[in-house]
Amino acid sequence: MQELFNDILNTDGVNGVMLLAVNGELLFKAFPKAIKEAPEKQNWRFFIESLEGMRETDLIFEKGRIYIRKTDIGYLVIFMALSVPISMIRLNCDILLPSLKAPKSGRRIGRFFKK
Repeated sequence: MQELFNDILNTDGVNGVMLLAVNGELLFKAFPKAIKEAPEKQNWRFFIESLEGMRETDLIFEKGRIYIRKTDIGYLVIFMALSVPISMIRLNCDILLPSLKAPKSGRRIGRFFKK
């Protein structure tokens, strides 16, 4: 899964990426630099529930920025510096989103019965 996020992680100023499932489970994390506390130890359920109905958001703080994008399987959270061009991050997310689709059940059956 790392290769899916390489374009985002290789952008100057991006400090990390997390992919959270709809139930709050941490599906993927990549932080090029060491962080103070491991994301696996956090309960992300409340955070995910507070994002209900949100498609994307850009949170700007004094020393950084967090970009959150809804996917079919959960939420993509990107941690970055203030200087990162958000248009580049959005473009990379638009390219990445089709790869993060939930598997469809019954797809094999449809192929089996197809004439």
